[in-house]
Parts: sequence; structure tokens; C-alpha cells
Amino acid sequence: MLLIQILVLILCANGAPVLVQRWFPSSINQPVDLGYHFIDNKPLLGASKTWRGLMASLLLTPLCAFLIGISPLHGFIIACLAMSGDLISSFIKRRLNIPVSAMAIGLDQIPESLLPFIFVYFYYQLSLLQLVSGVILFILCELMLSMVLFKMGIRKRPY
Repeated sequence: MLLIQILVLILCANGAPVLVQRWFPSSINQPVDLGYHFIDNKPLLGASKTWRGLMASLLLTPLCAFLIGISPLHGFIIACLAMSGDLISSFIKRRLNIPVSAMAIGLDQIPESLLPFIFVYFYYQLSLLQLVSGVILFILCELMLSMVLFKMGIRKRPY
């Protein structure tokens, strides 16, 4: 049951920016990297990583945690780690010349699920099999949910 609860929280952390973008299209839409470029003259993260999305994740995931019986503090930590993984992915994608919002299966999902699951692994004493299963389940759920949200008109792309 704990594995499913954590999976729900990571999906919430990942999905909150998408939902808030739909509901609040122009508010707090400043890029996290403030438009700065790295030493390779490429954007640090890209324009799709916004303060609005980051704040949505950090506010909604603890609320979701409370609603499903997990400590809101742990929900906040999970959101921080998921968003850190997401920002790391974006940084790597820019270095690899992968366009903003382009799909990179694995790179888009593993860091943002692995970092929170590592926290959960140590804090809740999950097994290594549960950690790996959680990451794999997140990848599958995130890909399916993205397609559903695209068909509902919530996501701009099916990934």
C-alpha cells in the first residue's frame, strides 16, 4: 500500500505543474532559470520549467499527502526531490540538444521518480525491489497518464 501512496505523490508532484498551467496560464509564468544560459551557451533548463509549476508541485503534493494519510512534510520532501529530478533531466536534455518539451523516455521519468523513491527507500525501509518497482511503475503510469491528459485537452503533447 505504501508503494502505491508514494507513487500517487510522485505522480501528483509531476502532474501539478501541468494542471496549474491549464488553470492559470499566465500567472507566475517566469522560467526557473530566468533565461540564463550555461557555459555552453544553451539554456540552463528551458522556458517550460516555470516558478508556477514548481510552486504548484510544492503546494499540492503535501496536500495530497495529507489526504492519503502520509505526512505533509514527507509530501513536501517528495515534491522537492521529484522537481529536483525534473530540473536535472531538463539540464541534461539541454546539454544533449533535445528541444524543450521534447520526449526523452527514461530521462524524463527516472530522475524525478528515483530521487523521491531513494528518500522513501531509506526513511520507510523499502526493499530494493520495491524501489525499482516504484520507478518502473512511475514510468508506465506517467506515460499512460500523459496520453490520457492529452486526449482530455489538458496536456499540449501526448508525452
